[in-house]
This record gives sequence, structure tokens and C-alpha cells, in this order.
Amino acid sequence: MVKVFRDLIVIICLLCCSFWSYAQPGQGTLYAGTQKDTSMNKSNTAKWKDEDANITFEKLNSARLYYPDTSVHFFHRPLIAQSWYRDLGNLGSPAASLLFTADGAPGPSLGYHIFDIYRYNIDSLNYYNTKRPYSIFSYQLGSKQEQRAGIMHTQNIRPNWNFAVEYKKTNSPGFYKTQRNNNDNAYFTTSYKGPGKHYSIYMGIVYNKEQHDENGGIVNDSDLSNASYTDRKTIYTAYQNSVYSASRSPVTNVYRDFTYQLMHSYVWGRTDTTYNTDSTQYSMKLLPRFSIAHTLQASTEKHTFKDLSPDSLRYTTLFLHAFAASGTGYTAGNDSVFVQQKWFWVDNKFQLNGFIGKPGRQLLFNAGFGNRYDQFISQPVSVVIPDSLPKLYYTIGNHKSDMVNSYLTGEIRKEAMQQGQWEYGACVKFFFAGENAGDFLFNFLVGKEFKNGSGIVAGFKEQLNSAPYSYTNYENRYISLVSNFNKENITSLYITASSNKLKLSGGFRNYVIANYLYVNEQEVPDQNSSAFTINQLWGRKIFKLGNVYLDNELVFQQVPDEAHVNAPPFMDRHQLSFEKALFKRRLKLATGIEVRYNSAYNPAGYDALLNKFYYQTKTVSNTPELALFLNFRIKKFRAFVMGDNLQQLFSRNTIIYAGTPVINFNRTGVDYTPVYAAPDALIRFGFTWVLVN
Repeated sequence: MVKVFRDLIVIICLLCCSFWSYAQPGQGTLYAGTQKDTSMNKSNTAKWKDEDANITFEKLNSARLYYPDTSVHFFHRPLIAQSWYRDLGNLGSPAASLLFTADGAPGPSLGYHIFDIYRYNIDSLNYYNTKRPYSIFSYQLGSKQEQRAGIMHTQNIRPNWNFAVEYKKTNSPGFYKTQRNNNDNAYFTTSYKGPGKHYSIYMGIVYNKEQHDENGGIVNDSDLSNASYTDRKTIYTAYQNSVYSASRSPVTNVYRDFTYQLMHSYVWGRTDTTYNTDSTQYSMKLLPRFSIAHTLQASTEKHTFKDLSPDSLRYTTLFLHAFAASGTGYTAGNDSVFVQQKWFWVDNKFQLNGFIGKPGRQLLFNAGFGNRYDQFISQPVSVVIPDSLPKLYYTIGNHKSDMVNSYLTGEIRKEAMQQGQWEYGACVKFFFAGENAGDFLFNFLVGKEFKNGSGIVAGFKEQLNSAPYSYTNYENRYISLVSNFNKENITSLYITASSNKLKLSGGFRNYVIANYLYVNEQEVPDQNSSAFTINQLWGRKIFKLGNVYLDNELVFQQVPDEAHVNAPPFMDRHQLSFEKALFKRRLKLATGIEVRYNSAYNPAGYDALLNKFYYQTKTVSNTPELALFLNFRIKKFRAFVMGDNLQQLFSRNTIIYAGTPVINFNRTGVDYTPVYAAPDALIRFGFTWVLVN
């Protein structure tokens, strides 16, 4: 590992030298726009051009405009590696946040959230507007063949009609046996506004596929400190099976979803036409007063679990069955465990909208009605066929559950479009008919952004959710487990504040949860019998001395003993960096060290059979995580190189999650509780390159 650290320092030094040479005048070849021929005039090499693409994007149900991120401060941390999220020790694997967040939404749901951090969400897509075709290429390469690549392209077909498409691919075999991840994520959006801005349409399509090979965790955590296992792939894992494959696991979880959304509306209001000085061009402004909107959503989601070499002891918490191979071998066509759950739904909603106020300060209020159809399918299951004797025959089929629900919506919203304005809003969604009748969501917020860039936001949220399908139904050809749960009630109150002048921000959130749904220590879905409260307090402060930044973030969580929640009471993150703009601000540099820590606690367990995290009580204490990074930007090109998990050079026992207890491992008579551990120290390199036509 010392050699890895030495190589890392050498690579950073070499890259620093190459980056400085790239930034010298006359080397601006990374920009994809029109270039002047400067070969005959050396004096022009000091004048770089960086034309603005004038690109913005918006979100559905909001009039705010956003701009693409070009910062380098956190560029070494991709979006899928957010501060408090932890995966299973391999990029693209199931992940959960150490900062407790209540899952769930009113209405029917399938209930798998373990891959949410990687997925595109149909409700939070970007709808762009750009004057020139705009493309982003991204690539990340890490140790052990870790790769992540992506491409995004957007352009306006007409000034009022845009489309965008984005695709990303993640493939990571990992440091340990049979833990490969193979993820595909893509989306397409298009938006159109009529010449008079009365009619508008927004359409989005999302596709996500997450494929995870399960190794069940490291059987014996003492192997992490054993010098005999310098190569992590030689450590025994719970689900390894060399008869099946040396590189792939016989146990896999795959989650796929495909979602379509169409929202269009027609607005009535006053239109003003503005001409330029010589009357050759004009622009139209619409002051809306009333509109009617229609939203159609349709989605199909599928979760698939396969175990091609099952062991009967592995499934004792769910069912009893004697398998032919008993987990010790593999023969194609022999016993296997296959569980597939499908969810298809269509949601149709109509809204009437009214607008009050002057341009830029309008208050929106609306009321709507929605109707949705949901179908859940479990397969394969045993189906009983009675005959006339009477006798019972069994065959393999599927189990379907269909439902129709109706709901009402209402909203009042005023957005702060400029500094110094107040924003406030309230929305409600209530299911009044169908199997989910009584489910509701109420959300309220109020805030203000001051002229100096500071701001404050406070809010209240309450929701009543029905139990997701995957919590109430577990079915395969060997067993059918059906559970009934009470509706889960989640109430949260929060306040956040920030000051640009003080470089300080913070907040507080209080949860009150009744009938909390979780997976218990026996690894079956369960529900808290009593209500509990969770308090969270966080703060962030940046200290600046010249070009040196010290970025600090602290989190405190108060979780009562009766809550079946695995969350550390204290977490912190610190980043010390040197950041400077060089060569007439054409090169922006950020380099430094990052430390992350969480206090000793009971980490969640991961149950591969259910593809969920479960509550468990084994305590772990880890060494603080350490990383070195170098980020830079030259015009439209950003890149980073980093050494991650460098604490593994000094302490090799970083445990992230517990696994499912293994009984009589490989028929040796020994029982283990496996663990999921952090990867070794590794080097990552990545870049994004923006091309503007």
C-alpha cells in the first residue's frame, strides 16, 4: 500500500506539471468553438476566447432558471458519492444515507429505494434552453477497472423548442469477490412554448437499470487485518461459488424502470409585444391570469432476484425448503430461487390554475383532480387448480393485484424570483377513493433571500402512507407471505439559514414518526408499535485565508432507543484546500485534503434476499476516511485526480454495513455474521468536457 501512496504522489506531481503547461498562452485547444489561426501572429496567443453558450434549465412547476455547475471545489466527489451516503464498498452498489431521511410517499408504491441515488427521477428532470448546441462528455476511471462514463446533449430546434438527452454507464467489478455493478441510466426531455406563449408542453422519458452481483459480505471480519489476504479477492465471501463462476455471483438483484411523463397547459392572459430600436425584431411577454393543465404519467418497474445456487439455510427467515445443491455446487437446471415483482401504473391529472399579481411577483393557486391505475404482479408463484374429483393440482403462475385510486390536489405558491423577495407556498394531495383512500401529503414553506445573498427557509410537512407492495407481499414458488400494516405517519418540521458574508449555513429538522416501516433483525418487514422523535442539527462554516479554504460540515442526530433506526449520532466532514485562478483566470485550481468521520454506532445490515437494509445492533468504530485531491478547470474542461480511502494504508478494518448471518458456512459447523467493508486505497481520475457548437 505504501507503493500505492508513493505512486499517487508521483501522478499528482506529473499532472500538476502537465496542467500548468496546458494553461500556458497559445495552448487553448480544449475549446470547441471557432478558433482563429494564430500560427502567423504569436502576439495573439495571449488572447483567449470563451464565448458564453447562454444555457439555462428549469424544473417542472417552477419559473426559476438554473445554470450548469462549473465549480471545482467539490468536483472530485461525483453526485453519486454525496457526503453522507454509503454504498456497500463498490461504486454503483446499494446505498443508504447516514443522515436519516424518511422514505415513502402517499399512494401505491413498490418500495425499493436502495438504488435511488443513481436513478434519474421523472419529477426532477432538467428542461434546457440554449442558443447553441451544448454537449457534455464525462468519464471516470478508478482502481480495479472502475469506470463511469456519460454524455449529455441539448439544443434548441427553434428558439421556443428544445430537447435534451443524457446517458450514463457505471461498471465496477470491485475489490472483493463477485460484487460487480453494471448500471445504465438515461433520460430524454423536450419542451415547447407556442409563439404567443399561451400553450406549453413538457415531455420526459426516464430509463434506469441497476444490476448488482451479491457476495453476501466478508464471512470473517478478522480476515481484513490478516496479512495473508493482501489481495481482497482472496477473502471468503458468503455467496461465493467457484463451480458457478469465478467472476460472477450466482445471486443477483436487478432493478429496472421506464417512466413517461407529459404535461401541457394553455394560459389565458395579457400579451405585450416589445420591438427593438429599428423595429426589425420583437419579443412577446405574457402576463398569465388563468390556465388549464393536464399531466399524464405512465411507468413500468421491475425488481428481479435470482439465486442459481441456493442453500436452504440461507432462507430460514423466509421459508423452509431442501435444495438439491444446498449451496455447495451448481448444475444448470437444478433448484433455484427466482422472485420477480412488477409494478405498472398510469396517472392522469387535470388542474385549473389562477395567477394574481405583477410580473415577477405573481401568486399561483390551483386545484386539481387525479385518477390512477396500479397493477402489481408477483411471479413465479404456485397456483392451485382444483378439479372435479375433487383433487388439487399445482402449477406455476403469477399473482396479480389491481387497484384504482382517485385523489384531489391543491396548491398556493409564490416564488422569490429576485433577491429581497419573500417566497411561500403550500400544497396538498389527498386520496379520497380506492384502496389507498386516506393517504395524504401536506407541505408548507416560507422563506426569504436577502439582497446580500443570505437567506432563511422554514417548512412543515406531514404525510400518511400505505405500506409499499414489497413490504406486504413476498411470493415465489416455495412460499407466499402476506402482511398487513397500518398506515405510516411522518411529520417533519425544519428551518435552514445561510449567510454568504459569514460563509455560514445551518439548519434543524424534527421528525415525528408513527407506525414506522422497517426490516427487523429477523430480516422480515415490520412496524414500530409506538411513535418516536428524531432531531437533526447541522451546520457548515467555510474559513478563508488568502487562497486557502477550510470547509467544515457537522451533523448531530438524536435517535431514541425505541426507534429501529441505524444512524450515527455525530458526523463531520472537513476539506482543507488551496484554490486559485491562474493565467488570466483561464485555469482554476483546487487541491487539498478531505477528512470524513462518523462516531461509533450500529450500522444497518444489508439483506440481499430482500434487497433492503435492515435494523441490527452490532456496533462498529472506524478510522476517519482520508482523501487527497487535485481539481482544475480550463475553459470548458474540468478534471480531477484523487487518492481515496487513504486511511486503508494505515487501518484496513473499515466496516460499512453488516450482512445476513451465515449458518454452518460451507458445512464447516461455524456460524458467521458477515460484514461489508470499504475498498482498499485507490486512485480515481475523471473529467467533464463541454462542447459548444
